[in-house]
Amino acid sequence: MRGLPWPARVHLVAVIAGALGLFGHALLSGRFARPDWPALLVLALLFLVCESVPALLHVRQAAISVSFSAALAAVVLVGPEGAALVGMTAIFSVRPGLALTKRLYNGAQFAICGFAAGEAYLRLGGKQGVPEIAGFDDLIMPFAGAAAVYVPLNFALIAIMLSLAGQVERVPLRGMAQLLVSYLGYATFGLLIAGLWATVQSISAVLVLLPLFVARWAFGQYWAQQRSYDATIAALCQAVETKDYYTRGHCTRVSLASTLIAEEIGMGPERLRAIRYAGMLHDVGKLGVPTKVLQKDGPLTEEEYAAIQLHPMRGLEIVHGIDFLDEAFAGIMHHHERHDGGGYPMGLAAGEIPEFARIIAVADAFDSITSDRCYRVARTVPVAMEELRKGAGTQFDPIMVNAFVRAIERKGWHPPQRAPEAPPGDDAETTLKDHDDPTTPIQVVSER
Repeated sequence: MRGLPWPARVHLVAVIAGALGLFGHALLSGRFARPDWPALLVLALLFLVCESVPALLHVRQAAISVSFSAALAAVVLVGPEGAALVGMTAIFSVRPGLALTKRLYNGAQFAICGFAAGEAYLRLGGKQGVPEIAGFDDLIMPFAGAAAVYVPLNFALIAIMLSLAGQVERVPLRGMAQLLVSYLGYATFGLLIAGLWATVQSISAVLVLLPLFVARWAFGQYWAQQRSYDATIAALCQAVETKDYYTRGHCTRVSLASTLIAEEIGMGPERLRAIRYAGMLHDVGKLGVPTKVLQKDGPLTEEEYAAIQLHPMRGLEIVHGIDFLDEAFAGIMHHHERHDGGGYPMGLAAGEIPEFARIIAVADAFDSITSDRCYRVARTVPVAMEELRKGAGTQFDPIMVNAFVRAIERKGWHPPQRAPEAPPGDDAETTLKDHDDPTTPIQVVSER
């Protein structure tokens, strides 16, 4: 509790108070008069088992489980109040290292979700209790309504807490929407439990444990895979930025700016992930460029310029075996092409340039302009925007420039802090000139 920002504390107290209010109202109104204790006990145990072994999410200290299936089964079998009680058992989760405040919050928000879903189920014509086999079809629509209330409400409460607690800077809406659809699909396990209960009674809970844990394993595998992907990307970025202490953070900022443009033009979740990776790795080919060339201040010889022009291809050579990058390869390979055809490595123009490359070209130039360099201080965001507009139609795709301008006007941009001096003993080099900076074009002199 002490480590939570005050808005998160207010939200925590409000959710717990709301759950206590629901139980108090149920007790005073007599709705807990004759609960089905055997069914409650079995469902609560099933919920608790699932809740105690969640799959770790890609967000720090966050996890998900498939326990909501048991809560939705409780909606049918024991009603709103019973579903709330089942959800409240999350307080007793045996998951190690779970703080008391998190236990209380989880139990309270699950109780609220269960009660709200139960009310929706009854209002849509659902009947509380063990369903009759002949009338099972009548449960489907009310149950779908209950799931449509429980899952989004659960997601909303958790997203609010994560955001207020500062565990995520912003909730990734597209990724959340994708996970939400998956959750709604797994909600059908709750209907399966209720259906089995009508034939084999409480043994249904044991029968459903296997598919529930298969679902949990699938969640865990997916997020573990995402973590390994990001670890791979981070290692490559660190290798690139070790060559130049002064530009550390450049890859991360280009990735963020590229994602803003991609969101603005309406890219889907999978392509957004790919453009994020492409932005992170766009300069990985500089590992294959001699440091003396990257550090050279002043005009380059034709041979040195050729080495610079080869770095996108070097980048592709380095990452070509990483199959999850997919469309990111095109962004890495062609982010130095120009809209007018004067870029490298292949001299593509306009629509010939892959979309990812046109996005990264804008993001890369923007970060170079707004970052400190040895030969000049960082330019302001308005100045950088003006430079991008000047280059629209020649160096940059006008569509991507306009999309980036709209995104920055709406969401803003926090320029990097002034780069500190490299600490003593740091092995990194400091590049004297940024060859990605459009305000200082590369000069090439003939060796003849």
